[in-house]
Amino acid sequence: MRWAVVLVFMAVFAGAVPASAAETPQPLCTVKDSRLGELSGLVSDGAKFWAINDGGTKVQVFVLGRDCKVQKVMTDRTDPFDVEDLARTPDGRLWLSDTGDNQKGRLTVALLEMSPEGKVTVHRLTYPDGQHDTEALIMDKAGTPYLITKDILGEARVYRPSGPLASPGPTNLEKVGTVKIETTDTQGGPVGSIGSVLVTGGASMADGSAVALRTYTDAYVYAAPDGDVLAALQRTPVRIPLPGEKQGEAIAFDPDGTLVSGSEGVGQPLRTVRGAAALAAQSGAPAEGTTGANVSSGSAGDGAGLPVLPAAGITLAVVGLGWFGFSKLRRRSRR
Repeated sequence: MRWAVVLVFMAVFAGAVPASAAETPQPLCTVKDSRLGELSGLVSDGAKFWAINDGGTKVQVFVLGRDCKVQKVMTDRTDPFDVEDLARTPDGRLWLSDTGDNQKGRLTVALLEMSPEGKVTVHRLTYPDGQHDTEALIMDKAGTPYLITKDILGEARVYRPSGPLASPGPTNLEKVGTVKIETTDTQGGPVGSIGSVLVTGGASMADGSAVALRTYTDAYVYAAPDGDVLAALQRTPVRIPLPGEKQGEAIAFDPDGTLVSGSEGVGQPLRTVRGAAALAAQSGAPAEGTTGANVSSGSAGDGAGLPVLPAAGITLAVVGLGWFGFSKLRRRSRR
């Protein structure tokens, strides 16, 4: 029944959105290690990567070389519920976003703080307005985390802690904005065209000068010259198509502004787009050649807009999303 309702909304608001010009992603290396078959979060210092899987029964962070070979695995016995994204602060701490909630049933979500030595501290969080499935984490240069939800109607909510993080908490989250993602014609992902509006990952430059969100099919890069994440999300982003990714959830920046993307699945490549942060810096305001996402501040009671979705492939997208959601739930239930 739920998917029938979604189908009606999609059919009524069918349309098309033009694509933006962008650099073509170039293969860097291929992730062949079977231990990283569900790559979901990624960060880079330019010489190596830190990577995490979706889900898991213990904390695991994989350290990869630029050849995608695993050099080290950092582990902790903490059992997360559903880890989805990864961030790194300038002091070397890693932040795992244990915020996945396909069934919308979690009373709390969590950020898992991992020290450079591998010790994990749990910070539990609560939403002010019910449960959300969240796969994207952006850390600003001051270390403030922003969580961006995954919404099938294309209007993701933006949350941040209302005060200092407590351990174990919970710390209350506050809604500080919404990001509207409109459909694109970029091919890829597991659920057809609807995948182009689902936010599956986030990233920030180490110096805070640019931030990015991604869907299964595209990346949106925002200039943040003052390091302010919310101000950045109010600018017009540069949309960078990431076609052909099987289940694209991972995204990161190299220190030089190169964008790096990756997908779940053994044998999938990491791909790079050089100069992505510079493209965003040149944009800064609404202009021809940029499209896709806009943010507005507001309270939890604000109305949500609907994305414009193409008529072609609607039925396939809805059926695919229903199957994909069931598969993810079944995978979680085996834990």
